[in-house]
Amino acid sequence: MATEPTGKVALVAGATRSAARGITVQLGATGATAYVTGRTSGSQRSEMNRPETVDETAALVDEAGGHGIPVRVDHPIPEEVRALVARIRREQGCLHVLVNDIWGAKIEWNKSVWESSLESGPRTLRLAVDTHAITSHYALPLLIQTPGGLVAEVTDGTDEYNAANYRASFFYDLAEASVNRMAFRAGARAGAPWCDHRDPHARPAASEAMLEAHGVAEANWRDAIAHSPHSAFSESPAFVGRAVAALAQDPRMSRWNGKSLSSGRLAKVYGFTGLDGSRPDAWRYVTEVQAPGRPTDVMGYR
Repeated sequence: MATEPTGKVALVAGATRSAARGITVQLGATGATAYVTGRTSGSQRSEMNRPETVDETAALVDEAGGHGIPVRVDHPIPEEVRALVARIRREQGCLHVLVNDIWGAKIEWNKSVWESSLESGPRTLRLAVDTHAITSHYALPLLIQTPGGLVAEVTDGTDEYNAANYRASFFYDLAEASVNRMAFRAGARAGAPWCDHRDPHARPAASEAMLEAHGVAEANWRDAIAHSPHSAFSESPAFVGRAVAALAQDPRMSRWNGKSLSSGRLAKVYGFTGLDGSRPDAWRYVTEVQAPGRPTDVMGYR
């Protein structure tokens, strides 16, 4: 996707790995300056104990043509987020793009509220919901000072899908629906367009952890299809990233205000593809093929 340098300033919260890393790198490809935040740096790991770091993501932004600034931030701690936004204000004087993709929670799958742990469940809400609210509280006043800003709340599932489907875990379901709603309110009150989209966990090529779990890499992710047929509709983090980058560059982005968006839908509008040149319409596939239990068929969905 050909782009012109934007010179925009972005804060991508939770950009250590996965979709948020892909978003940050693709914003860098447009020439953006991106503040890359997360809990894992070269000297300290989060409770997820993953090797990816904010420093690595920032270096990838530089390689893509932007300017990556790594900042280790624990987003549940208001003072750390306040200091981050104060730094952005001091160093840049503005903020054009806010991406909230903070997660870092370990999920108890297929458990009701009475079966779920009251330690890990509320911790999920703290990491996946409170963090978004805290970050928006401090970042939005700076973002709305410049017209045409973008707020992207990244979650698992569009508003329509999450409203109609239970997400296999009480606290996970509650977290994802909460972020959908948070995005809507942020867009309505801040006057900034917003989107929410993320690869569902059932598609294993979506992140570094999923690739590892299925014994594949980005280059040969299709090998996972043999034992996980629905992998045929995996989205790379770069695909999600190009969706957000396209929104950030659109002078008419206000047409999306108040709408829940998916990468597949935006690819049809803006014409971008994933790294393999395809345009997976994964959420339509999940709704029409995977959820009803129909046989995997890529025709018309990739």
